[in-house]
Amino acid sequence: MRLMKKSTESSPIFARHETFHPRFGWLKKGYDAAVKNSNIFLEEDAAVTLGVGKNMVRSIRYWCSAFGVLSEVYRKGNAGKECVSTSLGEQLLADDGWDPYLESNASLWLLHWKLVQPNGYATAWEYAFNAFHLSEFTENQLFQSLDDYIKKMCPAISISPASIKKDVNCIFRMYARHSANKSKSLTEESLDCPFSELGIIETVGDSPYYSFKVGPKDGLEPEIIVSSCLEYASFQDTNANTIALSRLLYDHGSPGLAFKLTENDIYESIEIIAEKYKDIAVSDSAGIIQLSYFKKPQNLSQRLLNKYFQKLS
Repeated sequence: MRLMKKSTESSPIFARHETFHPRFGWLKKGYDAAVKNSNIFLEEDAAVTLGVGKNMVRSIRYWCSAFGVLSEVYRKGNAGKECVSTSLGEQLLADDGWDPYLESNASLWLLHWKLVQPNGYATAWEYAFNAFHLSEFTENQLFQSLDDYIKKMCPAISISPASIKKDVNCIFRMYARHSANKSKSLTEESLDCPFSELGIIETVGDSPYYSFKVGPKDGLEPEIIVSSCLEYASFQDTNANTIALSRLLYDHGSPGLAFKLTENDIYESIEIIAEKYKDIAVSDSAGIIQLSYFKKPQNLSQRLLNKYFQKLS
């Protein structure tokens, strides 16, 4: 299974986070600064304006782009790419947005979904959640698997193993809930990352192994799941009005893989949403369980998010 890459990029993307995982407040800080000045990350005094170190400036820029709250664009006469707000950034992080300070786990799950999708800026994250299938694994096993995969699929591209290692290490700092036997420094660093609250990677007892938590998760509401299913369906076939549950569960880039869900998790979420929205249904055609939608899936996806976050405010 080949990793899909962003059309504007010629190679996989690694280690642009400057070894920093996304910290509390960074996305809001970067978004607000770019709204005021789209050239902020190109300015010599960006570190002073943002109140962080120079390496952190580059990291904030990367994470804002990787999560899709800012978009990097070329403007004529500019020495580098400007950063402008996306619709997601405006909806989520504006002062009057859905959840500007990311206080709800639902917001973090939405951002996680954006991060691990194909065609993004986080190749290691895409691989880990969509193409790495060991039930239990060590950090080194994920690193070795990804390193081997890149060498096989992109033989003409030279990528330093150190860069891949930095991303793998960052994944564990972001998501893993560490037990007492794990590194104290990793545990302390994870406390500064909001995504560690999602608990999608867990330690296996006192062993050096980890596993993905499969099944229901705190804050991963039916609206977030079904919205993601509809968005995924919109990527596949714009003319279809159904998509098989098996595809939502197992296909590369699917919500099932991104969120580590079971078939029952997705089925129950669709059933709950179908009771509230007449344009969404779960159906059975010749023994194939499907998500059915009777309007454009991208529009329905947006509608679900709007309704859900309006309810929170």
